[in-house]
Amino acid sequence: MEPDLFTAAAEERQEKEPSSSPLAVRMRPRTLDEVVGQQHLLKPGSPLRRLVGEGTSGSPAGPSSVILWGPPGTGKTTLAYVVSKATNKRFVELSAITAGVKEVRAVIDGARRASGGYGKETVLFLDEIHRFSKAQQDSLLPAVENRWVTLIAATTENPYFSVISPLLSRSLLLTLEPLTDDDIRDLLRRALADERGLGGAVALPEDTEDHLLRIAGGDARRALTALEAAAGAALDKGETEIGLTTLEETVDRAAVKYDRDGDQHYDVASALIKSIRGSDVDAALHYLARMIEAGEDPRFIARRLMISASEDIGLADPHALPIAVAAAQAVAMIGFPEAALTLSHATIALALAPKSNAATTAIGAALDDVRKGLAGPVPPHLRDSHYKGAGKLGHGQGYVYPHDLPEGIAAQQYAPDALKDREYYTPTRHGAEARYADAVEWTRKHLGRRRS
Repeated sequence: MEPDLFTAAAEERQEKEPSSSPLAVRMRPRTLDEVVGQQHLLKPGSPLRRLVGEGTSGSPAGPSSVILWGPPGTGKTTLAYVVSKATNKRFVELSAITAGVKEVRAVIDGARRASGGYGKETVLFLDEIHRFSKAQQDSLLPAVENRWVTLIAATTENPYFSVISPLLSRSLLLTLEPLTDDDIRDLLRRALADERGLGGAVALPEDTEDHLLRIAGGDARRALTALEAAAGAALDKGETEIGLTTLEETVDRAAVKYDRDGDQHYDVASALIKSIRGSDVDAALHYLARMIEAGEDPRFIARRLMISASEDIGLADPHALPIAVAAAQAVAMIGFPEAALTLSHATIALALAPKSNAATTAIGAALDDVRKGLAGPVPPHLRDSHYKGAGKLGHGQGYVYPHDLPEGIAAQQYAPDALKDREYYTPTRHGAEARYADAVEWTRKHLGRRRS
């Protein structure tokens, strides 16, 4: 059976027997107004609403290809499904993990036959398009250019790096934001009450709801899957309320006492950084795990690691900051759960790195002098001499070009008069900073600021 026909048949079965489908499928929005979150994409007159024909006299407008970029569980599949329903088009779903050019061509051929024979257009939803090679993505271009299908592609990775330029230039790029706790809470309460969902069969106390939000981590699918499992377990016990213990048993994750908006947020973050500073890798990983389990924003954790790399490690390990920056970039691209691996990688590297706060104290001392008014004019020979009239003012006169000297260092005054003997950077001899200590000693000697 062709992939598109199989999908259409599966969809028909779900509509006829919704109770047999997963809760996340049963609660899939039927219109854009039922979509949770993503309000920046759902405003009146937005490209997404125009795509489904709103405000355009009932006919869809804009490009026939859409790329949805966002973290897992933010509604990419849902939006594709809603577009197909709103425009009365066939909905075909493929995953780039399992499908190849053969499957894509089969869907496109089926779409052309359906369009010609029945006048029914097709929405092709291609999940994880970033997993397609360039050649596989190229196979989509004829269908997009000729509007044989409305292509809606989803990716969790930056499309500017993972999608070929010809396809990107022919597509409307929509960025989905992570769902907030309020968005997920809204969805859970709707699923509890709605007849398509649990129909009021069970209640969800506040403490259980809070833990379910932490488990979800902004992922709507994960939230509904956990709710369905916990509700089933509660009903099997003859209970009409999902207790915290039942939820913990069902999802096998203990409730982490952690308020992301309260003291715990700052206390645990502080403990993570201080454990890294103290080189206790095991304690650092413990606090990292608590933050991950509590649903902390991975970008917040990554920012703290970048600060730690400069503040507490500095030039004792010059690779620490690039590692932290790379981790932050990776986290922004992949999100949880995979981001946990990246954060662990960076945390271990930083905790075990040699430590130095010399860069931190150096800029602190320099800033302190500037704030006290210790500045003064730039020495004349260092001033800009490129503009007309600078020579008459004596700018640049007497400047010695270091590259003209054998050792590449020119013994001339660089700092203002008030600071010419000031020394801010006092390197340690920890790790790689030992060579910077040697370099500082050598350069200060050759600048004439230290006697040999």
